[in-house]
Amino acid sequence: MIRALTGFSTRNPWKVIAVWAVLGIVLTALSSTLIYRVTQNQTGDFLPKSYDSAAALKIAEDQFGVKSDANTVTVLVARPDGKPLTAADQRRVGAEAEKLGRHRVTMPKPKDGGPSFLLKDYSQTPRVAPAMMAPDRSFELLSAELVGNSTAPGMQDLFRAFRDDARAQFTDAGMRTGFTGGLADTVDTTDAGETASKITSMLVIGLIVLLNVLVFRSVLAAVLPLLAVVFIGGAASGAVVGAAMLTGIKLDPGTPSLISVVLLGIGTDYLLFLLFRFREQLRAHPERNARTVAGEVSGRVGNAITSAALTIVAAFATLGIASFGQFRVLGPAIAVSVLVMLLGSLTLMPAMLAAAGRKMFWPSRALKREPRAGSAARLGDLVARRPLLMLVASVAMLGALSAGLVGIRMDYGLNHGGPQTAAATTATEISRALPAGVSDPTSVFVTANDGGTLRADRFDALSHALTQVKGVGQVGKITLNQDHRAARMDLYLTTDPQSQQARDLVSGPVRDAVAAHTPTGTTAHVGGTAAIFADISTAVDHDLKIVFPVAAVLISLILLVLLRSLLAPMILMLSVGLGFAATLGASTLLFQHLLNNPGVNFTLPLVLFLFVVALGTDYNILISDRIREEMERPGPARAAVSRAVRHTTPAIATAGLVLAGSFASLAATPSSQQVGFATALGIMLSAFVLSIVLVPALAALLGRSIWWPVRPGRTASRPPQHRADVPTQERDRIPSY
Repeated sequence: MIRALTGFSTRNPWKVIAVWAVLGIVLTALSSTLIYRVTQNQTGDFLPKSYDSAAALKIAEDQFGVKSDANTVTVLVARPDGKPLTAADQRRVGAEAEKLGRHRVTMPKPKDGGPSFLLKDYSQTPRVAPAMMAPDRSFELLSAELVGNSTAPGMQDLFRAFRDDARAQFTDAGMRTGFTGGLADTVDTTDAGETASKITSMLVIGLIVLLNVLVFRSVLAAVLPLLAVVFIGGAASGAVVGAAMLTGIKLDPGTPSLISVVLLGIGTDYLLFLLFRFREQLRAHPERNARTVAGEVSGRVGNAITSAALTIVAAFATLGIASFGQFRVLGPAIAVSVLVMLLGSLTLMPAMLAAAGRKMFWPSRALKREPRAGSAARLGDLVARRPLLMLVASVAMLGALSAGLVGIRMDYGLNHGGPQTAAATTATEISRALPAGVSDPTSVFVTANDGGTLRADRFDALSHALTQVKGVGQVGKITLNQDHRAARMDLYLTTDPQSQQARDLVSGPVRDAVAAHTPTGTTAHVGGTAAIFADISTAVDHDLKIVFPVAAVLISLILLVLLRSLLAPMILMLSVGLGFAATLGASTLLFQHLLNNPGVNFTLPLVLFLFVVALGTDYNILISDRIREEMERPGPARAAVSRAVRHTTPAIATAGLVLAGSFASLAATPSSQQVGFATALGIMLSAFVLSIVLVPALAALLGRSIWWPVRPGRTASRPPQHRADVPTQERDRIPSY
């Protein structure tokens, strides 16, 4: 199957390239427009319905008409001179708020254009109502509701239009304004990080081009990887969006950017594996037709690429068993995109090799001369001569980093370490006079068990009990829905709703008070940001205990089949496990202890485990496969390890730098800063410590026993399984993937 695909592609290169180009361009345009129709920005919607906060969300939607994609913007209105609001000022604020609530906000035309029939129009008339007056009358708060996906550019443009209209209207009335809330903070953070994000993306692209230029001394070899990844990545995005639309699955807003980074990294890696082997064979056989060589190389390396890609797919497929929906949709989305990248690696990339031929490495003269032994050869000799020293040194370094796991905490807040935005400044101003949770209340929803009606006076005991809970700054009035079958009570916490203190408060004393004082014949549920993240904490803990072992077992089985050994898969899994612990420990040291964040992002352990284990295993597969190949030859096992490290290091090092640089681009966005840093560090450790030092050192110490029970090179009559078409002397001098 693999050789059929690569063979067809190298025989018909221009047809294959044309098909991928059309698919890439068309699907990129469609997916970039439709992606926001298959994403949801409310984290609570990813919780199973059995959780308390999820049940509260359901009541809010069904009984109180709260829309799942509603965004509440808190508008602060104050006098420019800082004096308390007078009665006349209050009347003026009320009049302007009423006018603002009647004004239809029109979504501006997108700057980047796009097919008009695919663009969703978010134009709407916001619901504006008075919310609260500061005790010292220094400001009044208004509540404005805008409906739509807060991550969609169209919705963000609509908020900017609303903010400009409101600011101009109150300025004319002699008032100053401030805006805060989830949507306001998202827009301000996006605007603040836009320049940094663009610069980072350019730097990553520049890094890839520079590395390829330095390695291959070629223009085409530097540009074609990016071109191929752009086409395949566009098709992959279209496949993910199409699958989500067909199945009705909603993606997390961060999934598209994560997919693009994954595809950029692994796509470039796979083409590098092809380029290194293609150059090797052209150098060894200058008389052969380049297109024929491209077909043979693609078929041979295609097996390794397929194994590496399927390992990633299998690892992320395990997320399908997670209970938390954000994880459950992330896994299949990445799996689908990697499968598309695999298809492109077996078709488009071989086609490019066949079409370019020897011009792929122009103007370099590397095909006409043998390379000199360099740092990779010296490293191979050192690992073979001093395997115990190299093993102890690498384990000691990883162990020291792993020590950072002591005292690790999970952080469920958003945008820690991000820029001080206008929305954050407004929130700080509000918190000086009112409880910190006033713009994001915790809500208690109560329904009658028999479907009967409720009276507000039945909740006096519950209200009084909640006022006695330390950390609850204020308890709002009871609000009944239209048919009086459900009641709502808002609590304003004295601490940030996204903080650990708020989660502990809601999951403990608040829910205890609600359970003890809920009127007879009714059922109560606690909702809001703090309650949602408290439940997410429980769901994540549950998923970590299930996904980790399942993924480890599945990857171990794949390694067992690929390596045909019982001992080698155990060694590889132990090494990547140590790499995972070191990466997470280093991230904890940096973000939790040095930068004083509340903890590490709650998604980090699971995402990091999958990326480090899956992608790190890719590099381990490459070095292990080459070690086995070299051990098939007669001679000492340590000499085989030395040759394997020498031949494989250039490809692994280059691929590791490219992949780490791709993930590092995520660090430009505050919300994904930790994921970007940690995955980049994990990839670097996997490539430069595990694959190039630790695993070869173990192989040198254990010798051919590492492949027990089927040890290579034990039978003299057994034909060698290495590259028979290349003379032995040339194989020792030619670098491979």
